[in-house]
Amino acid sequence: MSPSPIPAAGLFVAIHSPQIRRPRCPIPSAPSVITARSPTNFWHWKNFSPAEIACRGTGQLKLNPAAMDRLQALRDRLGKPMILRSAYRTPEHNRSVGGAPRSKHMEGIAFDVSMANHDRQAFIAAAEAVGFGGIGTYPRSNFIHVDARQVPARWGEPFPARATPFATEAPLAREALAQSRTLRGTGAAGVATVGAAGVEVAQEVLAEAQGTVLPLVPYLDTLRWVFIALALGGIALAVWARLDDWRKGLR
Repeated sequence: MSPSPIPAAGLFVAIHSPQIRRPRCPIPSAPSVITARSPTNFWHWKNFSPAEIACRGTGQLKLNPAAMDRLQALRDRLGKPMILRSAYRTPEHNRSVGGAPRSKHMEGIAFDVSMANHDRQAFIAAAEAVGFGGIGTYPRSNFIHVDARQVPARWGEPFPARATPFATEAPLAREALAQSRTLRGTGAAGVATVGAAGVEVAQEVLAEAQGTVLPLVPYLDTLRWVFIALALGGIALAVWARLDDWRKGLR
């Protein structure tokens, strides 16, 4: 299924009063002016905030929902954070930063993404897959421009090969905390030690009590030795688990 077409105009604008009437529909049907501090009840792009999309120079925000849907789809496909260096620009701010006279940033459908944490080729392939038509590479500034224009376009210099490719993400070798044998062993030893100390205190208290409770003292002595045995067993389990982890290379 091809990506949805991008409307000619986005949602545009400015808040003149904090007393704003919230729209009844998820996204206002008529052009609206908002800023990065506007209510976000219509915002459904979970990995991005209005402040990230707003003009860096004025704080105004021109929003194109279809372009934002593609941006979120790109984020989902990559599976890692995206650092936006530029998104919407007002015409004034676009001129001040030396942007192209007809820059797609002014339409709210363009995004400059840092390549600090992305493989360039994988990023470009993902951007094409989700429907971004314009892709520009800027290796000297280490970012890639993507926009949702209708007619595909490619420009820019190729990125040099990375000296060290990004490592594939793998699950941690260590055991999960809830499944840690070491944690279980030390926990059992700790509980048993506290129990043995508690029994010893109880023995001293009962020894000073009336004769009716004296028959219980021998049983408490046995219980204390049971707790001591459990404590030693827990310590042994913890030591064995650490040695076993070391042998398997799970340091």
